[in-house]
Amino acid sequence: MVLLDRRMPGLSGDEVCRRIRGAARTALLPVIMVTGDGHASNLEESLAAGASDFVRKPYDPAELRARVRAAVRLKRKTDQLDNAESLLFALARTVEARDTCTGDHCTRLAHAAVMFGRALGLEEPDLGALRRGGVVHDIGKLAIPDRILLKPGKLDETEWRTMRTHTVIGARICAGLKSMERTLPIIRHHHERWDGSGYPEGLAGEQIPLLARVFQIADIYDALRSERPYKRPLSGAQVVEILEDETRKGWRDPELMATFLDLVQRCEGDFASPLDADQDEGQRIFEDIVATGAISAPPASG
Repeated sequence: MVLLDRRMPGLSGDEVCRRIRGAARTALLPVIMVTGDGHASNLEESLAAGASDFVRKPYDPAELRARVRAAVRLKRKTDQLDNAESLLFALARTVEARDTCTGDHCTRLAHAAVMFGRALGLEEPDLGALRRGGVVHDIGKLAIPDRILLKPGKLDETEWRTMRTHTVIGARICAGLKSMERTLPIIRHHHERWDGSGYPEGLAGEQIPLLARVFQIADIYDALRSERPYKRPLSGAQVVEILEDETRKGWRDPELMATFLDLVQRCEGDFASPLDADQDEGQRIFEDIVATGAISAPPASG
């Protein structure tokens, strides 16, 4: 639990609260804001930043103890959600290990999606959803048979119909967790297309949730830039050409793509940098799974 003074020197209590909510390991931590200003607009701002409760100054010690005890009880309940989320991350990393051609795709994708989100000015809750999406976006592939998931050649129409179900199945797997609420549209809709020719629902334009549109561009970029058994990694110039072509075809949001390509031009090298250990929500769990010998670590990316 964290006790914050709203008017701290340097970073404000609201800003510290936003950073706590945006970090994977502290997102569910109870935050009690101590404030001498009871104006409704200020309280509303703190709530929007993620404050769990308020104590007005000067405060009664008995009241503070009571509110802390209530926050601790709530934290015990949210710890159960934390455990469930950790299980989902472990399952998602197991999917990545099955599909060995993806390498450390989850880590790179979470990093690139968050970079793109920041360039768009998205707030921390949305950046957290993009970060989670990097880990769990393909968790529905748990239900896809190896003969389809690992098939080296092209899928036939029946196999492709099966493969497309992974988005819906993945959303169902994660639907029970409140912490995944913002991430569900990413899981379900990251294969939609701007012109409506994608799946699973054929959504078009702004019908496609914004975070899904943001995420899919980062996902495609990483897939094209990475080595696969059936292809070499493409150069930055080749990837830009493909993304521009797909946008002309009507597959991608043109405004988002323009921002993304500008970001690639300015700081492409940073896309390859891994997330900090505290930010990569699935990596530590995945390493523990690999250590058991149950699965093999994926090869290093090219």
